[in-house]
Amino acid sequence: MIRFCVLVVALLAPLPALAHNVISSVFPSGSDIEGEVGFSNGEMAPDLLIEVFDEAGGKLGDATTDADGFFLFTPSEPVTHIFRGDLGAGHVAEAVMDAAEVAEILGQSLGTAPPTTAGVAAVPSAAIAAGLSDQARTELAAMLRTELRPLRQELTAFKNKSNFQSVLGGIGYILGLFGLGFYIAARRKIGSGT
Repeated sequence: MIRFCVLVVALLAPLPALAHNVISSVFPSGSDIEGEVGFSNGEMAPDLLIEVFDEAGGKLGDATTDADGFFLFTPSEPVTHIFRGDLGAGHVAEAVMDAAEVAEILGQSLGTAPPTTAGVAAVPSAAIAAGLSDQARTELAAMLRTELRPLRQELTAFKNKSNFQSVLGGIGYILGLFGLGFYIAARRKIGSGT
């Protein structure tokens, strides 16, 4: 019985070196859509072809990730954009930006999305009030994107790590309940004298 329990625990033991999830996300970046692709262990996907589709499956274009796993795509239509990248070994990254967000990037109104000026969505309102030139706004937006990239990566990795810890905690509770059940069964068996 002890050998069986040791075998079960060994088979259920986590293998953190082999476990990783695909990270993929997209967000507005001025008049473009910026995205990132990589793995939860911090390894990013350089030089990966990202294909962009609409909801009907029509191809809208493509982009390629840089050395840090980031890509830029300039939308031309206010439709839902689906970004897909094949990382190999059965890993496919997919991220979606809905039509309302794309319309906001393009400075158009779609349903309840408020109309905005193209290229200004990612610029802080304080910078607009200060009367910065378009070139200064573009440089400020690029600088903010560069500075925020590591934070976004760390937050995504932390979220995936926390989810993994929750799974391990759940397995621990299940094993604890089985142990409690075996203890109660053993006590009953001893108490009945059999």
